[in-house]
Amino acid sequence: MPVSSEVVERARHGEWSVVLIGYEPVDRHWFPAEMAGLRVLALGSGGGQQGPVLAATGALVTVFDNSPRQLERDEEVAARDNLTLRTVLGDMRDLTLFEDASFDLVLHPVSNVFCPDLAPVWSECFRVLQPGGLLLAGFVNPDTYIFDTEALEERGEFVVRHALPYSDLTHLTTAERERTFGPHAPLEYSHSMADQIGGQLAAGFVITGFTEARHQAAATSRYLPGYFATRAIKPD
Repeated sequence: MPVSSEVVERARHGEWSVVLIGYEPVDRHWFPAEMAGLRVLALGSGGGQQGPVLAATGALVTVFDNSPRQLERDEEVAARDNLTLRTVLGDMRDLTLFEDASFDLVLHPVSNVFCPDLAPVWSECFRVLQPGGLLLAGFVNPDTYIFDTEALEERGEFVVRHALPYSDLTHLTTAERERTFGPHAPLEYSHSMADQIGGQLAAGFVITGFTEARHQAAATSRYLPGYFATRAIKPD
């Protein structure tokens, strides 16, 4: 659901927050003190939420997503509230449209769960950031994928079924996938912490912050966090 005009108006006056994981706002200390003029890439962040809020702060926002419908939400909010932002359709593993050091901040909410391999995502984020630039990334706790989704959602039973790494393509039949998630749901892939955190380090980032959040809508939230987030910097 896109943000309201009221949220946008408050952001214009310095009262703003965005969500990276779960429902809790990102710690404002993770962001630069001055947002106006900041070149921001909202990566895999379509939907009319984070991008418009950051644009309302005065940041120069590019929303990059592989879903035309998600990007339409950003365009609708921008038109409704007279915001300036750019939308780009593409694959997060290929940011060759952008030159080196094109951005000061990459905001990457929980979306690499829809990407089968992460190494090119992190290397591209590193390339398009200027030295000293920030990557704020959210991702799914891979442990949540070990359970049988149907048993969990229909009967509340925690049945360990899937070995990690998980993929909708290899761990579920087409019938199971459509019955559980619907015929038009995006494919999901789990990624190890080595791929998430180790991958950022291998790309050259220095991680300066880490946090976690519950997945309030999931039964697993009673026992383990559903999301993690990192703050990383490209060294000068």
